[in-house]
Amino acid sequence: MPPDGMAPRTAIVTGANHGIGAATAVALAARGCAVLCAFWPVRDFADPGIPQVYRDRRASGADEVVAAIEAAGGRAVPAQADLSEPATATALFDLAEERLGPVDILVNNATGWLADTFTPATDDRLGRSLQPVTAASWRQQFGVDAMAPALMIEEFARRHVARGADWGRIIGLTSGGDVGFPGEVSYGAAKAAQENYTMSAAIELSRFGITANMVHPPVTDTGWVTDAVRALVADDPAMMHIASPAQVAEVIAYLASDAAALITANVITLR
Repeated sequence: MPPDGMAPRTAIVTGANHGIGAATAVALAARGCAVLCAFWPVRDFADPGIPQVYRDRRASGADEVVAAIEAAGGRAVPAQADLSEPATATALFDLAEERLGPVDILVNNATGWLADTFTPATDDRLGRSLQPVTAASWRQQFGVDAMAPALMIEEFARRHVARGADWGRIIGLTSGGDVGFPGEVSYGAAKAAQENYTMSAAIELSRFGITANMVHPPVTDTGWVTDAVRALVADDPAMMHIASPAQVAEVIAYLASDAAALITANVITLR
């Protein structure tokens, strides 16, 4: 039996090449899960407000994450996958079933993050470059952060019901708030859509033993946190912590455990 008493499971984690996704893959593997580490290398333009190390991590593969899991005795498979393509969801579940087994846990972590705005500003208060809302920015953001999670949830549910399974976990990552996400408007709107899909899944799929929740992390240092960000957090009493990816991953791993059976249809806000 795995360390925390979790029965052996199979998980798909998207955006598992760096940050919260990579930490989640490692945390689930440490609890006995086999993990399909889905990723897509994103090569961002140079931006004076975003450290190079963050851009490098976004452009990386998942081989290091998989190697770390295997070195600790776990099972993991990397999968380069463009989530903006509608066929990707089916392909990822096919690969997971072929290499690791039927999927019990889905973590929709990947993001097509960009900073777009309705105002004519060229950068935000943190010095990061902004762009206007365009059809292209909308497609990028909604393809990865809204459409892909919806299709991944649908694929998960269809296969779960077809095999008569009675245990499942769906966990998504969100950001923004009740008044949107000024300065990152498409990102905030796409995450709101993902929240809605996930809450609907929690209600519709509860009779099949599936829970579905969203995690809203605090500012999390995945490599993008600069001195300007640290100053912003220090000056805002509502921003209590700058978290590490591993801290957020521990919450996600708990939601994926047997102990979290009564936690569903919630947005878990971390501070």
